[in-house]
Amino acid sequence: MPQTDTLEHIALGEEREAADTATTPPAPPNAPADRGGLFFQRCLWCGTPAYRRSFCRACGSTAFRREQSAGDGVVVRRHGHVPHNTWFVAMHEGFNLLCQATGKTPVAVGSRVSVVRAVAPLGQGLPVVEPTRPASTSERWW
Repeated sequence: MPQTDTLEHIALGEEREAADTATTPPAPPNAPADRGGLFFQRCLWCGTPAYRRSFCRACGSTAFRREQSAGDGVVVRRHGHVPHNTWFVAMHEGFNLLCQATGKTPVAVGSRVSVVRAVAPLGQGLPVVEPTRPASTSERWW
């Protein structure tokens, strides 16, 4: 029986081609921040956005298209203790991101943030965000 191409086979082929053509050496630890490097997945079947998922939470498909995020979002809630400074951020594209916050201004629920570094050197750690505008008292969600 002849094999036909499904959306999963097509998506895997595109990812392999992109990986073959875009092989770059890892950045050194003192490399400058890369604001535009945050990528997320969008399901090819239903269009649901996700971040680092193996299957779609809405339809169960394993076929994803990789898209670049604008890197802007709103802090939704705190995760963990204060010294770790980790937060859940609702990105404008529709997916949630667990990240660390930096900067001189304090981060609170409802603060607008932007991604400063998508991944740490050598692919370790969480994405890093920096507040662009603190939450006003009317925007705070608690």
